[in-house]
Amino acid sequence: MCTVVPISLTVGANRIVPTVAIPHPLGDPNLELEEEKALRRQLVERALKALSTEIEDQTVFED
Repeated sequence: MCTVVPISLTVGANRIVPTVAIPHPLGDPNLELEEEKALRRQLVERALKALSTEIEDQTVFED
């Protein structure tokens, strides 16, 4: 999980899950509590999917 995808690509990360922003990678303080919890859950589920997906090359998991 990362906030700056180009850096992750440059250093050779094989599975890349983009997050929200540098100061708040797994959340957004501007959202209501329930919306933020849903956002966090979505990001964690995307990361788990990335870990369980077979890949051959660097892959960015955006959705």
